[in-house]
Amino acid sequence: MAEEKGKVYLVGAGPGDVAYLTVKAYQLLAVAQVLVYDALVDTQLLECVSPDCLKLDVGKRGGKPSTPQGEINKLLVKYCQQGKQVVRLKSGDPFIFGRCTAEIEALKASGCEFEVIPGISSALAAPLLAGIPLTDPVLSRCFAVLTAHEPDVLDWEALSRLETLVILMGGQNLSEIVNQLLRYGRSHSTPIAIIRWAGTPSQQIWTGVLGNILEQTASLSLSPVVIVVGEVVGLRHFLQPEKMYSED
Repeated sequence: MAEEKGKVYLVGAGPGDVAYLTVKAYQLLAVAQVLVYDALVDTQLLECVSPDCLKLDVGKRGGKPSTPQGEINKLLVKYCQQGKQVVRLKSGDPFIFGRCTAEIEALKASGCEFEVIPGISSALAAPLLAGIPLTDPVLSRCFAVLTAHEPDVLDWEALSRLETLVILMGGQNLSEIVNQLLRYGRSHSTPIAIIRWAGTPSQQIWTGVLGNILEQTASLSLSPVVIVVGEVVGLRHFLQPEKMYSED
């Protein structure tokens, strides 16, 4: 009898709530023998796997202790070589700040079969769920998605000229983000929205302008959040249905 061949699926879990999981992702979770998941994945998603599935929390959350990337790579290779069907579950979409490159390189180097499954990125879902369109014929003809995990390496002069910015992993650096945008010409009256736990019952939204958002959020723990900067933030009051989530 031929030995069963393992395979690793790099799966996007979407913004949080299990309702935003793709059909493909749901089907793969149902047959997974090993699940390797991030800290930001909603725990409800763990109920989609079978009771005998091995669940490994590798806890990659910004600013807190997490499993080294090298160890995660080794886990994926190890269980794939054992002939297991492995799901590597990541928040959002695997190719948007999902650190897939290192994992794919390790899998290819070890001759492991793999497949990448798209997910809905919070960069797109969070503004939508907050009633904020990222494009508009007048106010926003383009938008940029960036991570502010390392704000010092970003070209803020160029970014400040774009009509709409969607900033991930920026909660801890909100002050630096605001200061850099103001430094390079954005007005103090530029609208800004901060969306925490988008797409979950715990979703919260703070709106303001660059000139007052730091004061509004001074005592809050802003993680995980998606930050939207631009005039389109002002459209949300015209475009959202009755409020379904908490807003401050």
